[in-house]
Amino acid sequence: MPHTMRRSLAAATAVLLGATALTACGSDSGDKAGAGSGPVKLTYWAWAPGMDKVAALWNAEHPDIQVTVQKQASGDDLVTKIITAAKAHKGPDLVQAEYQALPTLVSNDALADISRHVHGAKDKFAPGIWQQTTFGSEAVYALPQDSGPLMFFYREDLFKQYGLTVPTTWDEFAETARAVKKKDPKKSLTTFSANDAGLFAGLSQQAGAKWWTFSGDTWKVGIDDAATKKVADFWGGLVAEGAVDNQPMYTPAWNKALNTGEQIGWVSAVWAPGTLTTAAPDTKGKWAMAPLPQWNKGETATGSWGGSSTAVTTDSKHQEAAAQFATWLNTDPKALEALVKESGIYPAATAAQTSGALAQPPAFFPNQADFYTRAAEMAKSTAPAAWGPNVNVAYTSFKDEFGKAAKARSGFDAALGKVQTATVADLAKQGFGVAK
Repeated sequence: MPHTMRRSLAAATAVLLGATALTACGSDSGDKAGAGSGPVKLTYWAWAPGMDKVAALWNAEHPDIQVTVQKQASGDDLVTKIITAAKAHKGPDLVQAEYQALPTLVSNDALADISRHVHGAKDKFAPGIWQQTTFGSEAVYALPQDSGPLMFFYREDLFKQYGLTVPTTWDEFAETARAVKKKDPKKSLTTFSANDAGLFAGLSQQAGAKWWTFSGDTWKVGIDDAATKKVADFWGGLVAEGAVDNQPMYTPAWNKALNTGEQIGWVSAVWAPGTLTTAAPDTKGKWAMAPLPQWNKGETATGSWGGSSTAVTTDSKHQEAAAQFATWLNTDPKALEALVKESGIYPAATAAQTSGALAQPPAFFPNQADFYTRAAEMAKSTAPAAWGPNVNVAYTSFKDEFGKAAKARSGFDAALGKVQTATVADLAKQGFGVAK
């Protein structure tokens, strides 16, 4: 990231932290004993389950660099904790950070540029994933860990029963949604949910949206750009005519709809089988996965919903050793297989997406032997994402404004404009330069 960007963003640190109390969030991250007195000791803050077991594999093979995993909460709580620790110079050596959180952490001088320590790593990942750790510059602030390429999940048995064809374009998707209602008014192809902005962000990403861009010393917010408006108009139109449901995801009612076949499709990410296992246990073996519908026939782009990285902090006194561990964790075959088995992630490294623990389909999809082979092909076409330093504000505004629009079955365009306005106003309030 250019120095002007880091300098400009750092001015907002105090506002971002607000009234957060400064506490002893971590220990001194380096081994102060010096060379020859023992192994380098690294601390890794992570929330993924089983990460300590994965680190144990490294520790067994690298007695000179030992990693201790400290389990953390995820999301905004961890971002605030990392920034607070960085201000006190008591941060860990490594952190697990979601892609959309990286600009915030870099702007607060919490993450180190490790480009000189990770030569050759770039080719291990899809371009659209690697780009999220570099922000278009020569600097590298993290190694991609897992990703969530979007795809379409559907009840294979019910599609066959109703004579439906799996849609390959969004126009076909809309026609399929209408056809489902004609076959059975009590059923829906899917729902538009306003309780998770990550899905909408991924769909906009597929359409070519660039929500945040940086130039010179100013940010430009494009949440209401043409690509995103197209996505909002599409879903808003389906909700308005009643072609799809308007209920939020991850509720008992939503789970029931999936389990009973009231909802016969779901636009989701590669991790969906795990959710379906608990949300719709009676439907095992009845679902299939297909590529995300495209805006133009013949295209292959997809978006992302979720994903995280492994970053090295500016507080680390052993950044080269930390980068070595981060590279091993996210590119070594043994480490990647352990991450899949112990942490349940879908690895960002392309070589691991069809081998090892992912050589067989998810247990919930025994009918689709090529599940991960197809998923890997889709992941290669992940469109680049553009994140900024106040994603949390945009996501909160989305939930509020689109929640109202979904409930009213109208006003999606106005809701998008309000999210744009709220995001720009927050950037200006924090002291960022914002382009008009």
